[in-house]
Order: sequence, then structure tokens, then C-alpha cells
Amino acid sequence: MSRTPTIEIGLNAAIVSVRDDQPLILVVSGQAGEPELLPFGPFDPLAHRTMESGLRSWVAGQTGLALGYVEQLYTFADRGRHARPGDIGPHMVSIGYLALTRANARGARDGLATRWQGWYRYFPWEDWRGGKPEILDSEVEPALREWSETAPVAPDEPERALTRADRLRLWFGLDGTPWNEERALERYELLYEAGLVTEALRDGREAALARSRTAAIPELGEPMAHDHRRILATAISRLRAKIKYRPVIFEMMPATFTLLALQRTVESLLGLHLHKQNFRRLIERRGLVRPTGGVTTRTGGRPAQLYRFAREVLRERPAPGLRL
Repeated sequence: MSRTPTIEIGLNAAIVSVRDDQPLILVVSGQAGEPELLPFGPFDPLAHRTMESGLRSWVAGQTGLALGYVEQLYTFADRGRHARPGDIGPHMVSIGYLALTRANARGARDGLATRWQGWYRYFPWEDWRGGKPEILDSEVEPALREWSETAPVAPDEPERALTRADRLRLWFGLDGTPWNEERALERYELLYEAGLVTEALRDGREAALARSRTAAIPELGEPMAHDHRRILATAISRLRAKIKYRPVIFEMMPATFTLLALQRTVESLLGLHLHKQNFRRLIERRGLVRPTGGVTTRTGGRPAQLYRFAREVLRERPAPGLRL
């Protein structure tokens, strides 16, 4: 008699904030010696009216944080995400969510269970604010170029419209191709496919197994449990794109702020340095902020003017983003 497969639905939250010009992600401590996780819990159709209400419910219970802005990212259902060799248990399908909050939001606990971590800890090649990250020249690009020139390990590797070399050039900005900050997910998935991240070896991917027979898998960022680093990469790509056409950046800003603080918050999320005067002209032209009439001296220099988000633009324009 054939066995009917069992599927469980889980909910993952990539909860993002910014503090001291660093983008942060809320993580849950793994068991002893295990990697960190994104906040995660099951969907209970008897207790939760919707998946989003279920997400909000157990995030509040698990982290003490009442979520504000939330949007669904993607459905992650690859076999091997949670399975172990020989595992015939239920297959876990996860619905990923992006949530944004302010760094001083009450309830997020820096304790043993949950804590804020900088997201470049997991993706060190994504932060270009100080120039091209050294890890790209020293480790990432040489290893990927070598992989792109070798024959596939798995004979059933799917045929793609773009070759390995094409994807390497486009996603990592090589050979004169500009760096595209929105391609964070594609970059991580290419590293995974090439067997260059710990998760690929843990999941038993052929490229990683073949590499491990002759060399150690490089330490390219901090690994996460299951496929949570892939979910986080999805959240980074989505947020970097979305701040250009929706005013979601203000979900992470205090009620009043300086234009310099706003610029640094945007820069921290994009991983790029922006021209100060051009940014200010852009913000003023888009009409996204209004002066409050107040000033602050906390910048360390001359008193800086305080602004607020012009929330009324949401009623005036369908896509009031930054248009960077």
C-alpha cells in the first residue's frame, strides 16, 4: 500500500530593524552547537484564522515583539530543508514573511532565546559602504570562477538559459557589469549551488560533497539553521527593491529624524554609499518628508533640522518610494 506523504506548514519571520547605522535581524538561539534560526512556528488552522495572524501570535509569544509592518515573501518547500538522511517524517513547507520595526521597539528581548544580529554577519559580501568587500576578491570570486569553469558534478543538473559564467558575471558584477544590490538572493543561491556555503554540505548537495573531498568548505558568512539564510537573503532582496517604490523605510525610522539619519538608514540597508546632496534633493523632490520646525544637536555639529514622514502622500500617490 502506498504511503500518503504528510505536509506541515511553518511560518518564518525575517524581522528587520536598524540601529547605529547597522541593519539588524532578530534571531533565535539554536540548541547547543546549532546555528541560529529566524523566529519560526507552526501554522495551526484551528487556532489561527489566517497565516499572518498565526505569525503575529507566536512571534509575540516567542520574542515578546508585537509586529507592525508585515508582508509575505515566498513559499519555501524544497525537500531537504529539514530532513535528515533516511528521514520519512512530515515534509515542512514554510511561508516566509518580512517584518519591519523600529530599533527601540519594546518587547524585542536581547536574552538567551532571541537577540538582534547584524545581517552582514551572514552576508559579508553585501556591504559596499566602505568599498568592495575584501572577501569577494580573496575568497568568493576565485572559488566561483573555478566552479564556473568545471563540468557539473550532478549529471542531471538542469539546463539554464544563462551559463554558470553568465550568472557569476551578472549576479556578482564581474567583467565590467555593475553591482546590483537587489540580487542578494541570486548571489546566495549561486554560492549554494557551487557548494561554497556550509548549508550546501549539510544538505548533502553534490557540489559541496565533491568539494569537501579535496578541500574544506570556506567560511563565507555565518550559517543559519535549515534554509533560514536563504529566507533572509530573500528578505534582503525584497526590502532593497521595495524601498525604491514604497515608503517602507519610514517603518524603521523614529517619529522625527534628520535627513542624515534617514540617508544612513537607507545606506545601511542597501549596503551602498549615497551622495549626500543628491539624496537630499531626491527626498525633497519626492515630498516624502515635512520639516517639524524643531532641531537637534545630537549630530555633534551644527543643529540639524528635524523632519517627519509625510504620511499624507500615501493618499496622493500609488507608489511614493525613494526612486534611488
